Amino acid sequence: MSWLAKKRIMVTGGAGFLGKYVVRKLEERGGQEIFAPRSKDYNLVEMEAVKRLYRDTHPDVVIHLAARVGGIGVTKEKPGEFFYENLMMGVQMMEQGRLSGIEKFVAVGTVCAYPKDIPIPFREEDLWNGYPEETNAPYGIAKKMTLVQAQAYRQQYGFNAIYLLPVNLYGPGDNFDPATSHVIPALIKKCLDAKEGGQKEIIVWGTGRPTREYLYVEDAAESILLAAEKYNEPDPINLGSGFEISIRDLVDLITRLTGFRGEVVWDTSKPDGQSRRLFDNSKAERAFGFRATTGFEEGLRKTIEWYRDQRAKGLLR
Repeated sequence: MSWLAKKRIMVTGGAGFLGKYVVRKLEERGGQEIFAPRSKDYNLVEMEAVKRLYRDTHPDVVIHLAARVGGIGVTKEKPGEFFYENLMMGVQMMEQGRLSGIEKFVAVGTVCAYPKDIPIPFREEDLWNGYPEETNAPYGIAKKMTLVQAQAYRQQYGFNAIYLLPVNLYGPGDNFDPATSHVIPALIKKCLDAKEGGQKEIIVWGTGRPTREYLYVEDAAESILLAAEKYNEPDPINLGSGFEISIRDLVDLITRLTGFRGEVVWDTSKPDGQSRRLFDNSKAERAFGFRATTGFEEGLRKTIEWYRDQRAKGLLR
């Protein structure tokens, strides 16, 4: 049994994509008192709901995963909503956690918090060396404010809050809604829709030149729990896989794995987003022994198989 297994643990966003994996791994570690609040019961944007949540659950540890998330299209369309909702959730959850006397707060941020123009690989020391990429800056800055809050609360109150920075995640259970999904599920859905519908082409945003690093969701959940168990320092920590791939090569790989044989049309009128994203992950390995174990193609195959199964069962379109 891990240290966490003996604690009452609240996982906000515990019914979401990443949250389900975190809850499952907590259970595998022997956790008996795990609470995953649902947004329909507790709207974390509202302070009274946050206060009620703490009164109802009395947690020892909070793992804050709840967030308003989406792909480049929706974050560009609704920057105000993404800023306000993510900021309020993080600030209020940590403040009420402090007032409730919890033992530890694990804040999970985003790669979008990093500046647009910094050297590759991204190092934690570069987090404040510029402004984030414009299409998702409001979201990234809102999430980065929980780092400021965590460090300020540690300094003034001795509050044990840590801040983790995962790269883009993917895997079974991802969001395949084209209005809000990220690039991997969006591409998988496009390819399978086109294949089943007999379409001869798919349209992909941008030029295909940008590169990204992706972390399999189960590896991400493991990294978060390792940090929750073993890391108690103020400095932020990157969570990634160390594997970088261009969007063009990603499209080639997904078309091959899904069996789509048509043409890929690049809509260069659409934004590319940040030109490169790759983390220096050495700090996580040194601090709590995390190293990703799922190969990228293996993870993609599992994701595609899961989505095909959900479509066959009529659970997803």
